[in-house]
Amino acid sequence: MIRRKGREIALQILYQKELSKASTEEAINLYKKFLNINSLEALSFGEELVRGISENLEFIDGIIQKYTPSWPLDRINITDKNILRIAVYEMFFRPDIPEVVSINEAVELAKLYGTDDSPAFVNGVLDSIYKKEIKVRKDEKA
Repeated sequence: MIRRKGREIALQILYQKELSKASTEEAINLYKKFLNINSLEALSFGEELVRGISENLEFIDGIIQKYTPSWPLDRINITDKNILRIAVYEMFFRPDIPEVVSINEAVELAKLYGTDDSPAFVNGVLDSIYKKEIKVRKDEKA
């Protein structure tokens, strides 16, 4: 439950960051200043995600763009794009989180915060990334 809330916090910070063009630290500080924080553990996890995504944004966006060739990043709605960024970051940079958990959590975020089409879109993109990027690497190592 803490990680789910942390992902929601990360999504809210990333959304704000993109709309306001604030730096990562500015966006985090604004979130802390203006929103009610019930769980410091969730906030800490959310901050880890936001910082990790920011540090690896070029790689993450490159993966997303590879699997959404007919949708340039600037055409993907901000919510879906940031949900994808969270999941891709977790899948590639957080070995402590199983990929299927990242995908499931992303779909749940899409149900809560996205459009009617968001859950299917997010699931389809992440499933392709998992099968063609992550699973292939794991199979090669085995």
